[in-house]
Amino acid sequence: MAGRVGHEVWVLVVGAVVALAGRSPLPLLLGAAAMPVTRRALRARARRAARDRRADEVIALCGALVGEMRAGRHPAEALSEVGRAPDGGLGAARTTVLAAARFGGDVPGELTAAAREPGAEGLVGLAVCWRVAVDQGAGLAAGLERLEAALRAERDQRAELRAQLAGARATAVMLAGLPVVGLLLGAALGAEPLRMLLHTGPGLVCLAVGGALEVTGLWWASRIVRGAEVG
Repeated sequence: MAGRVGHEVWVLVVGAVVALAGRSPLPLLLGAAAMPVTRRALRARARRAARDRRADEVIALCGALVGEMRAGRHPAEALSEVGRAPDGGLGAARTTVLAAARFGGDVPGELTAAAREPGAEGLVGLAVCWRVAVDQGAGLAAGLERLEAALRAERDQRAELRAQLAGARATAVMLAGLPVVGLLLGAALGAEPLRMLLHTGPGLVCLAVGGALEVTGLWWASRIVRGAEVG
């Protein structure tokens, strides 16, 4: 939480610096208005990172279960052993899942409930494999090996897609930064672009229109990238 607040404050700091340079409170007000947007973006990034970490933990859980059962452990004992760690893939439902495994409860049901947490969707496959193994006597280790391979393939596919979209994101950020480069060049040439933008009527109109176009372009590019990730 502290790190996210720190990043939000930087938006306000930049606004304050520009406000001092341009002798106008407008950049400071814009920086304050941008803080909630920055907060939402940082929280969304943190949620995505937590979801990815949880998905990796579920994959590791499946692999560890396979190893324990190949070594001769009973499935319930294997789950109790590998699932006890805080990062063992069971998340907040770790206590209830381990209790069900230890005392003969409904392990598939508890795993299905745990799969409702973001990033833990792979636990549904584990629950299905567990139920099939119990009801039909199928080999749980073999099923979990296939599940682990499928989850890894899905994760690798997502990573490859994100790598392909990284270029589009970088292009959008570069284009969004071109107006800033223009302002710096104008200041270097002595044109006083901040005075023009912040203290004249035509400059304020250009600032409003340009800012609206900038925000719209960033929003549109972000929407295209998110659509590609979801699709």
